[in-house]
Amino acid sequence: QVQLVESGGGLVQTGGSLRLSCTASGLTFNTYAMAWFRQAPGKEREFVAAINYSGGSTYYANSAKGRFTISRDNAKNTMYLQMNSLKPEDTAVYYCAARRWTIATIASDYNYWGQGTQVSVSS
Repeated sequence: QVQLVESGGGLVQTGGSLRLSCTASGLTFNTYAMAWFRQAPGKEREFVAAINYSGGSTYYANSAKGRFTISRDNAKNTMYLQMNSLKPEDTAVYYCAARRWTIATIASDYNYWGQGTQVSVSS
């Protein structure tokens, strides 16, 4: 069965950096677009960034532009999110998600989800 496993979350101070990873199994990774979403307590899950199946196209939420970089290594079945200049408002559980081929920004368009990794940014 399909599994997406996130790692790399943690506690960091304002202005710090974290690199999240999402490793996939049970699917043909290089045919799936991948995305990061996040959910803060009491808030809806929101789109952060996405990358298409080949890595040739990326898309970011306004909140992530200029600070976060999404990438993937199809040889390792792994996607990454490099997060720099972190702010307290970035605190959330970060989820990776997968869908065939093309980027989407709506959570319901994704077929597979990981369990999430907590990112906490202290002020």
